[in-house]
Amino acid sequence: MEGKILVIDDERKIVQLVKTYLEASGFTVVPAYTGPDALQAFRQHQPDLVVLDLMLPGMDGLQVLAQIRRSSPVPVILLTARGEESDKIAGLEVGADDYVVKPFSPKELTARVRAVLRRTKGIESGFEGDPGRASFQVGELSLNRSLRLARWGGRELELTSFQFELLSTLASSPGRVFTRLQLVEHVQGGSGDGYERTIDAHVKNLRKALGDDARNPQILVTVRGVGYKFNAPAPR
Repeated sequence: MEGKILVIDDERKIVQLVKTYLEASGFTVVPAYTGPDALQAFRQHQPDLVVLDLMLPGMDGLQVLAQIRRSSPVPVILLTARGEESDKIAGLEVGADDYVVKPFSPKELTARVRAVLRRTKGIESGFEGDPGRASFQVGELSLNRSLRLARWGGRELELTSFQFELLSTLASSPGRVFTRLQLVEHVQGGSGDGYERTIDAHVKNLRKALGDDARNPQILVTVRGVGYKFNAPAPR
C-alpha cells in the first residue's frame, strides 16, 4: 500500500520511530514537530493521512485538527499520552477517525494506518447486509461507495472516512441493532477492544450531519444497553 503520511509530534524520537516503520511498509512520511509547522506541511504536501499528537507547542493537536477539518476530510489518527476518555472523545468530536494511546506499538499504529486508508480507498470487507455494494439508497439517504459520496435528501454530507463507513454499515441493514463493538469491528476491521466508546462520538457527529435531533433522534436511534440502529424515514 502506498500513500503520503504526515506525522506530527514534538518528540523527534517518536517521529523517527513512526517514520521508520511506515517507510518500511511502503509509505512516504512527512514529519512536523509543532502545530504551525504541521499546518504548513499539510497545505504543502496534501497527505493521504495524518498522524497527530494532541500535545504540541505553538498550537495543540485539537486546534490543528479543527483547522484541517475546515478544508479537508483527510483521515486523522490521534496520538496521545492522555489517559482521560474526555480527551479522546473531544478529538473524535472535532473530526478524528481513530486514536492510539502512548506508549504504543509502532506495528499497531502501522496496522491502523493501513485500516483507515483501506476504508478511504474503498477496499472493504463484506459482512451480513453487504455494505460493500457500489451504491444504494435507503429512504432519504443515498450512498455511493465508489465515489465515497453520501447524500441526505439530495444534500451532500461532509463525512470523515470512519463516519462514512459507520453510516454505510448502519444503513445497509435498516432496523438491525448493532452493538458498539460490532460497529467498531465492521468499520475498522479486527478487534474493537477498548474502542467501543468512540462510536458514541462518531454517532453524535453523524446526527449533526444528518440534521437528526440529538435529544430525540429519529434516524440514528439509540437502543439502550445495546447499541444503535438506522431508521429510514420515507422521502418527503
